[in-house]
Amino acid sequence: MNLRVTGLGAVVVLTALLPLAASAGPAGGPEAPAGPAADAAPGTGPGAGPGAGPGTAAALLAGIDSPAAAPSAPPAPARPPARPRRASCGPEVASPDGVEAQTCVLTEDRDTWARTYYRNATGGELLAVLTLMGPGGRTVQAHCDVRAEDEPGVCETPREPSRGTSAEYTAVAEFAESGESALLLRSGSNSPDPAAS
Repeated sequence: MNLRVTGLGAVVVLTALLPLAASAGPAGGPEAPAGPAADAAPGTGPGAGPGAGPGTAAALLAGIDSPAAAPSAPPAPARPPARPRRASCGPEVASPDGVEAQTCVLTEDRDTWARTYYRNATGGELLAVLTLMGPGGRTVQAHCDVRAEDEPGVCETPREPSRGTSAEYTAVAEFAESGESALLLRSGSNSPDPAAS
């Protein structure tokens, strides 16, 4: 019984003294092994004092939050805000031969282009020439083969960077049997509505 109490008391005494021995250590004893605990607090380990060299953790971490630590990226160029898609369309027109079309000028973001919606019920293939006219006399053309079918189709010009407002652009689509034949139908984005006249 006495031995058990003495042994238990010795364990309690050794447990209480162990942290002190680990932190104090003998003056000339071996160094504590390096590990996560040694590097957990930068600037508190051995060699982290005022005379610490450039290879210490404190020296490597010094100034990490300063503006000079990382090169600053050049500022992004200012871009005008994107514009929503806008369509300026003329009326739907039809020819007695069976061609129907409606032509529009479309604007989206910083691009402008022309588009014509058509239906070819003539029974023969046609050629459509769509022309977009913009500020400064600039024109863009598209040539589209129009198949002989009653299904609706679309012909459009390539997009180009906008050089003015959408009101400064007009589009015209012309339909014919070939480049040499007589014109069957002309549809414009700013054509007057035939029903209004």
